[in-house]
Parts: sequence; C-alpha cells; structure tokens
Amino acid sequence: MELGVSVEPPFPTDDGTLAVDTARRVEELGFHYVLMSGHVLANANGSAADPLVLLAAVAGATSRIRLATSVLVTPYYNPVVLANQASTLDVVSGGRFTLGVGTGWNEDEFAALGVPVRQRGTRTDEALQVMRALWQGGPTSFEGRYTTLREARIGVVPRTPGGPRVWVGGHSEPALKRALRLGDGWHGGGLDPRGAAALRAQLRRLGEETGYDAERLELSLVCFLVPPGLPQGRPMPGRALGGARPSAASVVDELAALAEAGISMCSLWMPVEASATGDALAWVAEEVKSKL
Repeated sequence: MELGVSVEPPFPTDDGTLAVDTARRVEELGFHYVLMSGHVLANANGSAADPLVLLAAVAGATSRIRLATSVLVTPYYNPVVLANQASTLDVVSGGRFTLGVGTGWNEDEFAALGVPVRQRGTRTDEALQVMRALWQGGPTSFEGRYTTLREARIGVVPRTPGGPRVWVGGHSEPALKRALRLGDGWHGGGLDPRGAAALRAQLRRLGEETGYDAERLELSLVCFLVPPGLPQGRPMPGRALGGARPSAASVVDELAALAEAGISMCSLWMPVEASATGDALAWVAEEVKSKL
C-alpha cells in the first residue's frame, strides 16, 4: 500500500507558498504521492486552485514524490491543449505526473464554461482518445464528434513513452468501462474494504464482458481522515478512514484491509485546520506509515 496526501483547501490565499511548502514536507516524510483536485469555481471545500499550475510548482520544489490530479474534469478542457499541458508537466516533473480524469458533476461550472453537461461522458471519451494519439509524438489525424486533427504534432512530446499514466475516476458502470478501455488505473473515493472488493469484482466482470484486462489496472482511492486530537477545519467529505473515532491501530487495520481488497495507493484527504496540517502529516508518518 502506497500513501499519498491530497493537498486541498483551505490554504490561505494570501500565502501562495503554503501549498507548495506542504507538498515539500509530504515528500520529506516519505509519502509516495501529492494529489490535487480540479475545480474552476469556488465550492463547498473552499478555493479552487488550478491543479496543473500548482502541481507544476510542486514539481519544481520536489525531486522524488509523484504528482496526480484527483481528478481533472476533462470536459472543461480542449483535449489538444490538455494533452500538451499534461505532456509538459510530465517533462518538467521528470515523468512523475499521473493524469487523473473524470467527467465532472458541477452544473454551475459546466454552465460557466459553456459546455453542455449532458455531453460530459462523450467528451471525456473522445478527449482521452485524442490525447493518447497525440502523446505518441508522430503526425496525428483524428476525426471525432468534437475534435478534428490533420497530421497534427503535439507541442511537447512527453517524457514517458506514450504519455503520462491516466487514472479514470468514477464509480458508475460507464466510468468503470472507461477505465478499462482508456485508463491505466481507476481512481475513486470513500470506499471501505468491502466496497473496494466489490468494485474490483465489478471491474473483473466488466472486463470479461468487454474483452479488457481488468488485472492490469492499478486501483487508487482517496480516504478522509482527521487524526485524533487535531482540530477539524471543515465537514468531512465522506466516510472517515478508521471509523468515527480513528486511532492509529484502526487506520492501519483499514488500510491493510483495503490493500487486501486490491487498492494499491490511498491518498489521505485531511480536513483539518490549515495550522494543523504539519501535525496531521507528522502523525500519519509516525503512527500509520511506519507500521504499513
């Protein structure tokens, strides 16, 4: 089981270094991933920093830790632009970037961007096809519903052959089929070990039905945790890892059960007060990570 940290708001917007400093500390403590979500309008979780911009800053401030979007709402972006952005981040990070994608759900954001929400699935499918074609580096022709390319070459050829790894988010059957067809992994949130085992079984069943190998997919999960004794800064986004009153033992036990169910990476989203972020990271490193 690898551990990541979801670096989310509320970080004070008048201190532009805090998120990057936190990511640097995450690397120092030996975590495997830094993850950042993607919104374009303020939401219930606070501000909405652009994940590609922020992860580029993190890439320049770190050397080892892997970076991932969790998740980037693909229909918000022109796929040619996004392909080049992701490829650039793959290059500047030395191949440490994973593009976590999803179809989105926020109707206000879709309306603000002028993208029909009912097209989010078809746009995501086509965007992934376009990006994977461009990431090959050669002249690319493509005729789709939303995108047409004529012998186009991507602006920056990715460092990773074939492009950065892609995690496809979502719990619905269409999302799982998208992960099987177009992803290197599946990414979700809030599952307990029983739910994770059921999801893995569903992926296997869908893989058998569609002819795709479900076993090649890496499964990653965002889990929510407020370490004991630390001040909670905002509502818990989902079920709490380790139970309503988590202890080091209950968190370690649940992570071990998630690993047994097939989850290879768990990213911790900790809605603590910003001032307690350092203490939360230290608690997880000392009390949880060291025991896995």
